[in-house]
Amino acid sequence: MKAIRVHECGGPEVLQPEELPVPKPADDEIVVQQEAIGVNYIDIYHRTGLYPLSLPYTPGQEGAGKVVDKGAKVSDLAVGDRVAYLAPGTYAECVAVPAVKAVRVPPGLDSRIATALMLQGMTAHYLTKTTYPLKEGSTCLVHAAAGGVGLLLVQLAKMAGARVYATVSTEEKARLAREAGADFIVLYTQQDFEQKIMNDTNGRGVDVVYDSVGRTTFDKSLNCLKPLGYMVLFGQSSGKVEKIDPSILAAKGSLFLTRTTLFNYIAERRQLESRVNDLFAWVESGKLKVRIGQEFSLEQAATAHEQLEGRKTTGKVLLIP
Repeated sequence: MKAIRVHECGGPEVLQPEELPVPKPADDEIVVQQEAIGVNYIDIYHRTGLYPLSLPYTPGQEGAGKVVDKGAKVSDLAVGDRVAYLAPGTYAECVAVPAVKAVRVPPGLDSRIATALMLQGMTAHYLTKTTYPLKEGSTCLVHAAAGGVGLLLVQLAKMAGARVYATVSTEEKARLAREAGADFIVLYTQQDFEQKIMNDTNGRGVDVVYDSVGRTTFDKSLNCLKPLGYMVLFGQSSGKVEKIDPSILAAKGSLFLTRTTLFNYIAERRQLESRVNDLFAWVESGKLKVRIGQEFSLEQAATAHEQLEGRKTTGKVLLIP
């Protein structure tokens, strides 16, 4: 089978196609023939060595497709079932996945959409439902609002009744964020988002900032918060945030600061199922729209990384084997 392998950390050019044997499942695993593979910013962190993995490795964290083999102890999934999953090593035509990390895809749901709802969909879910549960009248700032997580996060925030402030880099991305329901949009390439948001809130600020950008937005984001507000970091596409003196949080209004990761929010099977089931149901009912922004072949993984890293993408980025 074809797979993408990384033998050294570096730029997109280290993503090299290779031929590997089709995996055999362990007793608790299934083998999935992939129909869609998600590309996420964490794949870039792994590739560059920011989040180091043992070399060589196959990148990727999620995908969807058909079960073509299963281990002896797998009883709740069958060959022929269509599943979506979170597991490492997904940039390949087939992948062995722990059965506990996979969920059945509803019959009418496209595998591409199911893939988009795994890492990015569940991230938007835990941010708005658990980290800082939004409710009617809440106010939130969403950075990178036209990205894969951003567009979903804006929609879930609106479903909860929140007022959504969004930052984007271009007019086209502003249009997408507006279509997703954002109430107030700032083109950060042309405007000072702190000034615009504080003006619109009459100096009060927002309840929570959801920030996947990191270094370049952090300080101004703190300044956009109300007293007792929540600064929620869940990524660092612009680089790591510099070290912070905790007393700054007190000076700015006894703020809360957290750096989250999805896997702590789906550590138990019931958490994974609950979040995925919500997302699948919202898509099937039409409440939640998923934008597939770009699709690339498996062999074009390097190009996909270049586009994502260069902030040239919107919505979900996929590899199609």
